[in-house]
Amino acid sequence: MTQFKFLPTTCVSDALGGMNHLDPLIKPLKEEYQICGRAFTVQLPINDNLLVLQAIKEAHPGDILVIDAKGGRQFAAAGDFILGMAKTLGIAGIVIDGVIRDIVGVKQLDFPVFCKGTTAAASQKHGKGSLNEPISCGGTAVEPGDLIIGDADGVVVVPKNIEQAVYKKALDKIKKDEARENRVSGNPEEIMHYINNMLSKAK
Repeated sequence: MTQFKFLPTTCVSDALGGMNHLDPLIKPLKEEYQICGRAFTVQLPINDNLLVLQAIKEAHPGDILVIDAKGGRQFAAAGDFILGMAKTLGIAGIVIDGVIRDIVGVKQLDFPVFCKGTTAAASQKHGKGSLNEPISCGGTAVEPGDLIIGDADGVVVVPKNIEQAVYKKALDKIKKDEARENRVSGNPEEIMHYINNMLSKAK
């Protein structure tokens, strides 16, 4: 898993064939935030976030909480108090298909949160939902233990059974991109050659 920490989500997405990325509206609160860890999944009904506390209690340090809040934007799945507890207990980051609140306080935590935005309204605490079961988050299937990688471009999910194959493809893609950049950048002839080559392949 640790080797993925040095790979951008763009290359990982390419290695996955453009699949397994969450809704592009799910973004980090700060562009510099990066996450890489195992998914601890949370499924919430709209307007109920008690199980987020249970997830914080049960997840291991280094896990990423991946919360399916049904994309709802009226009620927050968490605020600065809950997210502060998650940080203190070693959670490596939180991804929410939904929104948070207390954004100023959350940013001051300097804790990686990826979500669809903010709201003023809190959720109720009835305790419905499920923990650490397969979910759909941001339109993508996520299973407990899948690898979650996030940065300024978004969040991708690497199924745990194909990690090594995806890592190899992503590494090869980076090497090819670097070679192309070194060859083409600042060289008008190479730029024209590259463009013509790509256009001819598309015909």
